[in-house]
Amino acid sequence: MVVSVKVFKKATPNGKVTFYLGRRDFIDHIDYCDPVDGVIVVEPDYLKNRKVFGQLATTYRYGREEDEVMGVKFSKELILCREQIVPMTNPNMEMTPMQEKLVRKLGSNAHPFTFHFPPNSPSSVTLQQEGDDNGKPLGVEYTIRAFVGDSEDDRQHKRSMVSLVIKKLQYAPLNRGQRLPSSLVSKGFTFSNGKISLEVTLDREIYYHGEKTAATVQVSNNSKKSVKSIKCFIVQHTEITMVNAQFSKHVAQLETKEGCPITPGANLTKTFYLIPLAANNKDRHGIALDGHLKDEDVNLASSTMVQEGKSTGDACGIVISYSVRIKLNCGTLGGEMQTDVPFKLLQPAPGTIEKKRSNAMKKMKSIEQHRNVKGYYQDDDDNIVFEDFAKMRMNNVNMAD
Repeated sequence: MVVSVKVFKKATPNGKVTFYLGRRDFIDHIDYCDPVDGVIVVEPDYLKNRKVFGQLATTYRYGREEDEVMGVKFSKELILCREQIVPMTNPNMEMTPMQEKLVRKLGSNAHPFTFHFPPNSPSSVTLQQEGDDNGKPLGVEYTIRAFVGDSEDDRQHKRSMVSLVIKKLQYAPLNRGQRLPSSLVSKGFTFSNGKISLEVTLDREIYYHGEKTAATVQVSNNSKKSVKSIKCFIVQHTEITMVNAQFSKHVAQLETKEGCPITPGANLTKTFYLIPLAANNKDRHGIALDGHLKDEDVNLASSTMVQEGKSTGDACGIVISYSVRIKLNCGTLGGEMQTDVPFKLLQPAPGTIEKKRSNAMKKMKSIEQHRNVKGYYQDDDDNIVFEDFAKMRMNNVNMAD
């Protein structure tokens, strides 16, 4: 069985400069982050004593593009790092195995490059827009680009510039811990003795995308009111630090009257199961996703992780958190009582059984999806499969015509 390695390829409109990347997902391990490593191939006769410069940029869009009028911008672009790629300024640069393989295959016109994310840079997050909104996505997006010029400050021409969107993601720690998050609240009523107590306990603190969350609800009714129904929600909390805005969205929910009414003096213990999935929240405005790339399966945005000793209040970009919310309906006069139990929703770490299972499912979908796409071709010598964005774009144009 031959194992192929997919390499992402994209060229400038004039075809003279080409990007090669072994991956588009780069992992933030909290204490360090994977470098952006790739190779650029340049036709030597095209440069004519000019140079090729590379940049790693992030775009922070917090408003719709169609609302930008009279010079008002709802986005901010930051150049995180830049360097001269051709000719190389550091000929002794240490290459990764993928870079070595690509340079050996592509020849003397291939030039490796490496960019590093700054410490505490935010993860890629996309805020989902309504179905008929085709503007630029809201959220945090990373792009690598290369252009030809005499200096870094030269005007960039579209015909000689190539850019590729990448993602910066976080994984769950290898050990999910033994802590069981819980919350206990009680509510009294005016002109009525006694209270209703509500305790909610989760079966773990960290869940993987696609896993079932189990919330055990214990209700003790020592009041004269009755509990009519129980509502369960998984709530996604989003904080946009640039504009100091916060909002919450329900990403999974259920309502039940099973075991109700809980009459005075009665108790109830029941476990409720919910699965938060992006597939169940399609076209819902404001749902945060894990840096969505086109034509790709996407998860809900992962919980924001920070280094030990720091709080999420120190994080920048778009900060994501989750909680299970339980509401008890105590009737028209009794009102509602609720409690939230926070938890973390993350991708499984590489090497875990859950990650291997997830990768196998994605690979099967990818094979089926791209079996008949001409934008993919394989180099049998080195078992490299190139995903050519330029060819795919031309195929789409021809199909549209």
